[in-house]
Amino acid sequence: MFIVLVMDSPRVRALDAAIELLGTSGLRALTHARVDQRAGLPKGSSSNYFRTRAALLSGVADRIVAREIPPVAAAAPATADELIELLGGLVEHVSGPDRTLTTARLVLFMEASHNPGLRDAVSAGRLAMEGSVHRILDGLGALDPVNTAQSLMACAEGLILHRIVRHDQSDPRPAFALVVRGALGR
Repeated sequence: MFIVLVMDSPRVRALDAAIELLGTSGLRALTHARVDQRAGLPKGSSSNYFRTRAALLSGVADRIVAREIPPVAAAAPATADELIELLGGLVEHVSGPDRTLTTARLVLFMEASHNPGLRDAVSAGRLAMEGSVHRILDGLGALDPVNTAQSLMACAEGLILHRIVRHDQSDPRPAFALVVRGALGR
């Protein structure tokens, strides 16, 4: 479930503070008190919006999707080369300027491996992103847009993971070129 949030509302400030905590200090740092402090909110504010830690984690997953989907959904590359460049730039952005948000997302992925409720929230975000990629591939005439979207997402996730964990700065474009050109039969 995705909730539309008003920018700079206390709820959004709490979620963005939670993302910051997860992305800089890890899962153990995430408490309602720390979220309130980081967001500059009165004590107890975040627990009013998210009664449990599970609710807070699900809210963070939804907020990450709300921040990451719009640029991908708005993308309309007209050629394979434009798509490859878009994907390469996206990986560089999420592992550079948006590194903290991406690290928070990866923390949630790991927690979701043994937390069914969070797994549902993370999976919903993945499906939304996959749908945007599927639309782009369909527009470019991919032979199998559904499987290609899944393959591109897996490729991107692997490249992002290596960039975040290993500080790998290699160019992601050759890997994307292989998948994109193969999918488009070119």
